Amino acid sequence: MEKKVTVRKDLCVGCGLCTGISNVLIIGDDGLAEATTELLEESQVAEVEEAANACPVSAIEVE
Repeated sequence: MEKKVTVRKDLCVGCGLCTGISNVLIIGDDGLAEATTELLEESQVAEVEEAANACPVSAIEVE
């Protein structure tokens, strides 16, 4: 089952916590988190879900 990651820029505060958990997430030129890919490989799902759960403003969605 494919999963997709989305970063809600309207919620992100650019703290960078997610980037320390998953290399799929980076801080972009705008100072906010962004995903390096939209569709996750199976091996990436757990770490991105961990990053989403750790996000203090719930800006990362995994569906």
